[in-house]
Amino acid sequence: MQLPNLNMHVTSFLTCGRDPGVMTDEQAHAAMQLHLDCTVDCCMVRRRARTTLVESGKCVLDERALPL
Repeated sequence: MQLPNLNMHVTSFLTCGRDPGVMTDEQAHAAMQLHLDCTVDCCMVRRRARTTLVESGKCVLDERALPL
């Protein structure tokens, strides 16, 4: 997979246990693809990416994914 020019250090996307910080929608989409096998429960990158996409309206969570 090729990463688009994300204007962000790629290393911040590689470590699951480290929050990459604020992301653009494009960065969040790339992060979701890179961490496809991760869950939001254990991967901070995927969690941040999902949050970014949900907040921008690009992703709508199923009611099973919403906190109780």
